[in-house]
Amino acid sequence: MCSGGFAKCLGISLMPLAIVCVLCNILLFFPGGTTVENQYITEQVWYFGGILGSGVLMIFPALVFLGLKNNDCCGCCGNESCGRRFAMLSSTLFAGVGVLGAGYSVIVSAVAINRGPKCWAVVNDTYKHWTYPFSNGDYLTDKASWSVCEEPAGVVSWHLSLFSVLLVMGLIQITLCAFQVVNGLLGALCGDCCGCCGGSDGAV
Repeated sequence: MCSGGFAKCLGISLMPLAIVCVLCNILLFFPGGTTVENQYITEQVWYFGGILGSGVLMIFPALVFLGLKNNDCCGCCGNESCGRRFAMLSSTLFAGVGVLGAGYSVIVSAVAINRGPKCWAVVNDTYKHWTYPFSNGDYLTDKASWSVCEEPAGVVSWHLSLFSVLLVMGLIQITLCAFQVVNGLLGALCGDCCGCCGGSDGAV
């Protein structure tokens, strides 16, 4: 497959992943599927890992990858292929941006999963208030402890499910962007097998 064609496939794959991440982050603003006051929303939701990291910062690389297949690269210093080579090289920079964005989302998601959600819970069997009743991910292996969160209903499974999706999507995005770093470097060094302006410029 041509390096430009492979980049386009990566771009097509990244777009729906970015949309899913944005939607997951938005849903996290409604713990348990209900509305609560801003101060009762889990802190990590406000870091916008899914919206900014795996969302906005992933859209730019995806659009660049999509455009590589049909890049107009003719007439660069008398060399028909150098425009495409430069485009492939520059795509590695955008892939790096994607890795950073997705990495940010993965870190935020991992911290949120480990810390658990903010909820209305009983503290020391004495009084109730909004707090983070779990620590160091202990609730992940003890589903019975989820009942300590009384409100919003189902907030633990909601929190865990959505942040887990963000974590997995972020890891997939990092992998795809890493592929494009390698693909872009190969395309810059060896050229695109589809050539430019009807020509042929070596296989990748």
